[in-house]
Amino acid sequence: MPKEIKIDTDYITLGQFLKHAEVIQTGGMAKWFLGEHKVFINGEQDQRRGRKLRNGDKVSIPGFGEFFLSGS
Repeated sequence: MPKEIKIDTDYITLGQFLKHAEVIQTGGMAKWFLGEHKVFINGEQDQRRGRKLRNGDKVSIPGFGEFFLSGS
């Protein structure tokens, strides 16, 4: 079962998501992390740190887990 990540804005970026989901410790690690790991958003691979994630999106990171974004 995917871990639910609550957001209270229209969207967050993939870089912000990684920190919010506690996959990385600081926002500065996002570029490095995305260069080293595959990230799938709604089944499509995407490594763009600025990719906008919205309520209902599913994020899968092999070795780290699956996440589901939900509004507040």
